[in-house]
Amino acid sequence: MKRTLLSTLVAAAFGIAGGAAQAQITDGVIKIGVMNDMSGLYADIAGPGSVTAAKMAVEDFGAAKKGMKVEIVSADHQNKPDVGSTIARTWYDVDKVDVIVDVPTSSVGLAVNQITKDKNKVFLNSGAATSDLTGKACSPNTVHWTYDTWMLANGTGSAIVKTGGDSWFFLTADYAFGHALERDTEAAVVKGGGKVLGKVRHPFPGNDFSSFLLQAQASKAKVIALANAGGDTINSIKQASEFGITKAGQNLAGMLVFITDVHALGLNTAQGLIFTETFYWDLNDQTRAWTKRFAAANGGKYPSMVQAGVYASILHYLKAVEASKTDTGVAVVEQMKKMPTDDPLFGKGSIRADGRKLHPAYLVEVKKPSESKGPYDYYKIRATIPADQAFRPLNQGECPLVK
Repeated sequence: MKRTLLSTLVAAAFGIAGGAAQAQITDGVIKIGVMNDMSGLYADIAGPGSVTAAKMAVEDFGAAKKGMKVEIVSADHQNKPDVGSTIARTWYDVDKVDVIVDVPTSSVGLAVNQITKDKNKVFLNSGAATSDLTGKACSPNTVHWTYDTWMLANGTGSAIVKTGGDSWFFLTADYAFGHALERDTEAAVVKGGGKVLGKVRHPFPGNDFSSFLLQAQASKAKVIALANAGGDTINSIKQASEFGITKAGQNLAGMLVFITDVHALGLNTAQGLIFTETFYWDLNDQTRAWTKRFAAANGGKYPSMVQAGVYASILHYLKAVEASKTDTGVAVVEQMKKMPTDDPLFGKGSIRADGRKLHPAYLVEVKKPSESKGPYDYYKIRATIPADQAFRPLNQGECPLVK
């Protein structure tokens, strides 16, 4: 695993320095730091693909033509809060980074959230899922873009309870993300009339899930909820298949599943999984056209919703910098909240006072191999959850910014 804290510059500067457009820009440069897991558990859902998405956003914004100088740097936080905190402080204090984007792993995201607030910079979160980022830990410097644990819990959990999955057992990653996802999903299950028969927490990251799966199997719960992500989810599903758990009648609920996970599992293993996403490459002509460009620049790999969120959040951020003529933290985020969002991936939307980006979510089911027409043709859209219903109501998050 990569040990260096700071990576090399991954994109050349765009445009020219100076000029009226940059009069209020600190140091005359807008510097974007893409921080994520570049080589480990979450490398496929974020990793180098998020850097590709960031570069595409800068290019599509047309920074060079507008006389705005933009640089992109990247670093591997190794899914460790202390490493992520060190990178964030060095970027802000030494390297003059203005905005940090992506940051999967909720424990790292929460740390970067606080440092960003202290330094009055900007945090565009796409990768970390904890709903606390727009709840008790909300910040005037942070925008939570793509998804969160409340959305996942209420999209997937509520839908499964309504269709008869009324007894649950949780297999949970033992860190901030897993705890938040378990908490929010349990609340949705109980609200829908279901019950939780048991729960077990596994080390993060994990390799051997056999003992945990056997406990889940013994509970006889109708639904085994995987409150984990990335490689942990993939390994959980593979091992559950080896134990014949689904063939025996219990259902797996992937509480956070990405298209990259489905691709790694294959349709034979993943077919029938139901989960919630906020982006799918095959939604419309715009998403298909953008994905074609992304895949060409990303070694043929299709984008996850996290990578899509990196692109869309940076595009809106640059529009706000242009409109406000400043890259100062709170001022830019306030401008982002004033402006309606509009991009080719998430469509039209808005950003609330608590920093929550609003857009639709989609309840999807993985196709059978016989239903797929080609590579990455994996999902059937079972339901579209409108933007005003997909995320936690503003008055329920306990965010100090909400008056």
